[in-house]
Amino acid sequence: MVKREIYSDILREKIVYRKLENGLEIFVLPKKDYTKKFAIFGTHYGSIDNKFIIPGENKAIEVPEGIAHFLEHKLFESEEGGVFNRFSKLGSDVNAYTNFNSTCYLFSCTDKFLENLSILIDFVQSPYLTHENVEKEKGIIEQEIRMYEDNPNWKVFFNGLKGLYINHPVKIDIAGTVDSIYRINKEELLKCYNTFYVPNNMVIFIVGDVDADEACNTIEKNLKAGFKPLNGEVKRILPDEPDNVKESRIEEDLSVSMPLFNIAFKNTNNDLSGKNLLKQDIETKVILDTVFGKSSEIYRRLYNDGLINENFETEYTFDTSYGHSIIGGESKDPNKVYEAICEEIERLKNDGLDVESFERVKKKAIGQHISSYNSVEFIANTFTSYYFKGINLFDYIEVLEDLNLEGVSRRFNEHFDLNKSVLSLVKPNK
Repeated sequence: MVKREIYSDILREKIVYRKLENGLEIFVLPKKDYTKKFAIFGTHYGSIDNKFIIPGENKAIEVPEGIAHFLEHKLFESEEGGVFNRFSKLGSDVNAYTNFNSTCYLFSCTDKFLENLSILIDFVQSPYLTHENVEKEKGIIEQEIRMYEDNPNWKVFFNGLKGLYINHPVKIDIAGTVDSIYRINKEELLKCYNTFYVPNNMVIFIVGDVDADEACNTIEKNLKAGFKPLNGEVKRILPDEPDNVKESRIEEDLSVSMPLFNIAFKNTNNDLSGKNLLKQDIETKVILDTVFGKSSEIYRRLYNDGLINENFETEYTFDTSYGHSIIGGESKDPNKVYEAICEEIERLKNDGLDVESFERVKKKAIGQHISSYNSVEFIANTFTSYYFKGINLFDYIEVLEDLNLEGVSRRFNEHFDLNKSVLSLVKPNK
């Protein structure tokens, strides 16, 4: 077992690190006197991982879309009954999520932490799959997919991604399609489970007033003999993605009272890793807040003109193979909003970003990041998300403090390219 401690002098926080002999990495961030305790057991396996080569094999395996999300559903079943009941008897909350890059199982509690941790470790290692319960689950997930198809926020988001990406599977709904889930079978689920739910592809992160040694001992005691690493790394196969977008404008009519819009910008520099990848992430988020945040000139003008409301927001999502920024909200005239945002981008490319606005947003971002360490959920979820991208969360403040206007301006000019953008609209039914 490898043991060490990771410190952040800026945050005044410490992470206890353990790497077990089977390759499983465990991180514990002790928070003395905190009432809530939180744990995540995650695997680096998400909705985009549909084509891969297993170590020792030559032939690529391609599975139906939505299989990672399907597996997440099935792990909550067992021969003894539902996993939710085991946690609720201890007064704790359990949940899970699948995103583009990972699947995570988590719980929070105020008492009986080690008992909860034992259940988490146990059920994630115990897939209960039969032909009958797999078939039954298809109907449940079909209902979930159809529910999202009627959700205007979901539609405006994924329509934007479908316009943005030509080949990359990030454009496909995380749950898959109705057609793809009905092609999933028990054997494929087990193949994916045995490929990605292995110790050298997973991580455990714990935060709260817990004893790190006790937690690690509990984890080791509950690891099963069959929980072994693969002899090598899975080769994930992704299609080549060109820099251009598929469609610059996508419209759909749904039952909404006011039109929704997403303006998406495609990342074209996806060759970064580690701190450089983190820097790109932070630069982009600082730009979005500086240029389009609630204290920006364009926000005030659009808001005062009644063209946007408080639902106007921005986000940047990325991994090592893709990245995109989204500016979205509601508007009675989304075309005018789009025109105004395009004009503002062109103006700032000519005039340059405002140094005072940049410095203000940077200081705000530093304060927000430090204060976010009061949330055990933020720490665990953000650490895990960055971990699977090869990034150490403790580097965030250092990289943020080192940002300068010159580097941020370069990123702005590169990323906010109107020729690599998509306008996605959801409008009221006629």
